[in-house]
Amino acid sequence: MKIIEAMKQIKLLDSRVEDLRQKVGKYCADLEAENPYYGSPDKQKEQVTQWLQSIHDSITEAIKLRSSIAKTNMLTMVTIDLGGNQVVRPISEWILRRRIYAELERKAWESLSNKGMSIAQIKNSTGDLIQTKVRLYFDPIQRDKNVEIYRTEPSIIDRNLEVINATTDILEV
Repeated sequence: MKIIEAMKQIKLLDSRVEDLRQKVGKYCADLEAENPYYGSPDKQKEQVTQWLQSIHDSITEAIKLRSSIAKTNMLTMVTIDLGGNQVVRPISEWILRRRIYAELERKAWESLSNKGMSIAQIKNSTGDLIQTKVRLYFDPIQRDKNVEIYRTEPSIIDRNLEVINATTDILEV
C-alpha cells in the first residue's frame, strides 16, 4: 500500500468510527415502552456490541496504518533540490520543514534590514559634526537569496512529497 492510499484509508476509518460512535449514542438505550429499532432488545444489544467492536477494529487498523506511515516517514530518505543544493532528509524531516521551519528561517532572514537608518550627521564627544554611515552585519545579496529560497521551499517540498506519497510503499510495523 502506498503512503497516499494509507492516508486515505485512515481518513475513511476515522469517518467510519465517528459515524458508528453516533449510532452507538443514538441506539444504546430506549424506554421499555418503545419498540427497539432493531427488532428486539437482544438484537439491539447485539447491534450496539457489533458497532463497538467495529469501532475498536477500525481504530486498531488506523493506528497500525499511522504507525506504518510514521516508520516509512522516518526511514525513507528523499532528495530535494533547494537553491541549487541537493538536500537529503527523511520524509519526516521534510514534513517538519514544510510545516514549521522553512517559514521560521525565512522570517529570520527577512528580519535583516538597515532598520530604517540612513547616512546621518551626529555630534561626537567633542561636539564636532561628523557624517556616519549605516553599518550592516549581513550581506544583503545573501539575505535576498535566502529569503527567496525559504519562501519557495514549502511548495517545492509539497511537489516532491506528493510524488513520494504516491510512489512509496508503507513499511510494516
